[in-house]
Amino acid sequence: MRGFQITALLTTLTATFAYLNHRFLKLPPTVGLMLLSLLFSLLLWSSIAVGVDVVTPARQLMDRIDFDVLFLQGILSLLLFAGALFVKVEELLNVKLSIALFSVAGVLVSAGVIGGGFYLLALLLGLPVRLEYALLFGAIMSPTDPVAVLPTLRRLGIPDRLNAWIAGEALFNDGIGIVLFLALHAAAVNASAPGVMSVLRTFVIQTAGGLAFGSLLGWLGFLLIKSIDNYRLEILITLALVLGGYSLALLIGVSGPLSMVVAGLFIGGRGRKLAMSEHTRMHLDQFWDLVEKYLNAILFTLIGLELLVLSDRLSLIHLGTGLLVIPVVLLGRFLSVLAVGGLVRMREPFSLKDASIMTWSGLRGAIAIALAMSLPQSEGLHILLVTTYIVVLFSILVQGPTLGLLLAQTSSEGGGSHE
Repeated sequence: MRGFQITALLTTLTATFAYLNHRFLKLPPTVGLMLLSLLFSLLLWSSIAVGVDVVTPARQLMDRIDFDVLFLQGILSLLLFAGALFVKVEELLNVKLSIALFSVAGVLVSAGVIGGGFYLLALLLGLPVRLEYALLFGAIMSPTDPVAVLPTLRRLGIPDRLNAWIAGEALFNDGIGIVLFLALHAAAVNASAPGVMSVLRTFVIQTAGGLAFGSLLGWLGFLLIKSIDNYRLEILITLALVLGGYSLALLIGVSGPLSMVVAGLFIGGRGRKLAMSEHTRMHLDQFWDLVEKYLNAILFTLIGLELLVLSDRLSLIHLGTGLLVIPVVLLGRFLSVLAVGGLVRMREPFSLKDASIMTWSGLRGAIAIALAMSLPQSEGLHILLVTTYIVVLFSILVQGPTLGLLLAQTSSEGGGSHE
C-alpha cells in the first residue's frame, strides 16, 4: 500500500471516528478519537477468536508508518506553529521569566525525579533497566505536550496567568525536553558517552540556535507578509515558512521545535497586528485552525492504532509496570512544579492549588511516544516504549477529561493566585 493510500485510509478512519464521537459519544475530540481507535484495535484483535486474522495485515500496515519520523520530522512543525499562532503573546511576555524557569529548570528536575523513581521501581520488580535508560525515560516523560495541552486549555478557559504559564511551558519545554533526550540518548546508547561539556555545548547550540533561527524566520515572514495584501499568498508564505524553516533547522543542527514556536509567536503577535489586514487575519486563522484540527485528529487516531504495533510486546509485567509508573510520573511533575514555583513566588503569586492544576494539566502525548519509538527496540528498551504508551493513554483518557472537574473544585474553594 502506497503513501497516498495509507493517508486516504487514515483520513477515512479518522473522519469515521470523529463522526461517531460527535454524534454519539460527545467526548472532547482528542479523547474520543483515541478511545475509538483503541476500541477499533481491540475489535481487530477479537477477530482472531472467530478464526479470521486481520491483525497481521493491519500490523504490517502500521509498521509501514514510521511514527517517530512522521511526527518529529513532519507533523510536529505544523502543530507547534499553529499552537503558537493562537497564543496571546502579551500574556506570555508578562510571565516570560516564569515560563523560562518552568521550561528549563522544571524539565531538568522532573527528568531526574521521574528517572530515579523509575529506576527504583525497576529494581523492586527485577526488571533489567540500567540507570541511563531510566534517566532517558525521565527525559521522555518530562516535557508536557503542546499538541495535547493547548486544545484542552482553549476548551476549559483557565485563568489568564495560569493559562500563560501552562501554555508557554508546553510550547517551549518540548524543545528543551527533546534536546535533553538527545543528549541522554547519546550517553545511554552509544559506546563512547559524551562528556559534560559536549552535552552542554549541544544543549546550548540547539536551544539558543533554535530561538535565534525562529526569530529570523518570524522576521522574514513578517516582512514578506507586510509587503503584500493577498490572503492566499500570505497563507502560502506561512506554510512555506513552517515546512522550509523546520527542514532547514534540522539540517543546520538547531532545534526545529523551538524555531517553530518562536516563528509562530512572531507571526501571531507582531505579524497579526502590524502586517495583516482583518480579511487576511480571518482567513489565516481559519486555515491554521483547520490544519491543527485535521492533524490532531490524524495524530490521536494513530496513537490509538499504535496498540496494534505494541501488542506483540505486551505482557503482564509490562502492563503492571506502566500502571505503577503513572503515580511516579505525576509525583515527578508535582515536585518539579513545586520546586520551580518556589522561585516564581519571588516575583508573582503561586499557590499549592496552582501547582495541583499545573501537575494534572501536564499532559503527555505524541511527543513522548515518538521519542520512545525512536529508540533502538532491543529487549531492554521494550519496557520504555510500552510504559510510555500506557502513561500517555492515562494522560489523554483520564487527566484531560477530568481537568475541568479539578478547575471547578479549586475555583469553588477559592482561587489562590488565579485572576
